[in-house]
Amino acid sequence: MAWGDIVARGRSFAKRVPVGLGSVVVAEEQRRLVIAHYNEITLKLGNRGAFTARLLDNMRQALAPLPSGAVRSQDGRVTVVPGSADPEEICRRLAQVPGIANLSVATVCEPDMDSLLAEVERMTDGWQPAGSFRVRVRRAWKGFALESPEIGARVGAVLADRTGAPVNLGRPDEVVYVHVVRDAIYLSLGRVQGCGGLPVGTGGRALLLLSGGIDSPVAGLRMMRRGCRVDAVHFHSVPYLDRSSMRKARRLAAVLARGQSATRLHMVAFGEVQSEVVRKVPRPLRVLMYRRLMVKIACRLANQGKAAALISGESLGQVASQTMANLAVIEQAAELPLYRPLLGMDKLEITDYAREADTYDISIEPDQDCCTLFVPRHPATRAALEDVLRAEASLDVEALIDAAVEASEYEYLKSDWEQQAAGLPEAAGREPVEAGA
Repeated sequence: MAWGDIVARGRSFAKRVPVGLGSVVVAEEQRRLVIAHYNEITLKLGNRGAFTARLLDNMRQALAPLPSGAVRSQDGRVTVVPGSADPEEICRRLAQVPGIANLSVATVCEPDMDSLLAEVERMTDGWQPAGSFRVRVRRAWKGFALESPEIGARVGAVLADRTGAPVNLGRPDEVVYVHVVRDAIYLSLGRVQGCGGLPVGTGGRALLLLSGGIDSPVAGLRMMRRGCRVDAVHFHSVPYLDRSSMRKARRLAAVLARGQSATRLHMVAFGEVQSEVVRKVPRPLRVLMYRRLMVKIACRLANQGKAAALISGESLGQVASQTMANLAVIEQAAELPLYRPLLGMDKLEITDYAREADTYDISIEPDQDCCTLFVPRHPATRAALEDVLRAEASLDVEALIDAAVEASEYEYLKSDWEQQAAGLPEAAGREPVEAGA
């Protein structure tokens, strides 16, 4: 179901008088909630509290630019009071926060069937199923008088009577959700799929080799889903090429920041390193040498920034340099674990993921990436490690790494949402650039 459909249909039964929950009266602004559910966190047993606390912090960070209300953990779910913010926008933003399985916009009812059925009747005043429907009930509070099948049958009967829509328990066009807890019943239409996984900050810190292409930002996002806090390093060839790839890297880092706090982005001038490789390394081995030196420089920066691993967007067989033999040669240069979360994905899968994550349109913009500088027409596809090490011995590798790290700069990019809210120019929401790591 589309974002607009879910929220527009929810608006039709959102504006109601306050509801009493037992002895508690819920204010009008709390009659409607955004509810976020998580999956993997429930498996963490003794550490569940720490994982949930991290998720709440990340959610508040993502919603900080919006005039939304309280974010609270309640019995295996997280509730967000929309305040004056658009619930649709809240869902859109939280769907990109790792750790959230799904989201819904719910109306809060009193914990009894009369209140629920009255709300269902009001809901049908402005809503008609787009075809068939079913009711899905979760009865978290076992003390409720009716069991889930009975609740579903009674709600379904009201919906069928008032809308004339057929019931389809197998493949319905619409799903109405009823969630019964001790002090309330939540009624919602449809759900928004979250990105799942674990909250960022629970899986350690890693450094992403961020190009301006489609693959590397997706690799970073997928590792964020596993709880990794992702820093990034971008290699550019200024002044041999223009600064367009640097601008793209900043914009991509700002998208990564949506699911975590500000993204630390290193900028490394790589043109001089490439020039030295061109002078001393045989033409077919140059691309592999570039990759190895990038990995070595990234390891140095990762160690200085207390990152425990590197992340690369390489996919097996996607380009000539990404054969199994060549990937092994590149990995041999790494002092830290080198993670390749896209290794088994094809280009279509990666592209689809990039579109969903809002990085695709940025990635396809033209730029002058360092990978286009001094690239041989026919790079080696199955290089032998001994040949590469022999060629590498002609370089003063440590001097090249030292110079690149010494001249590197880093900055902290806020999310593009925060930048827009502050009225900043694109990719300008960052702290001052600093030399070194």
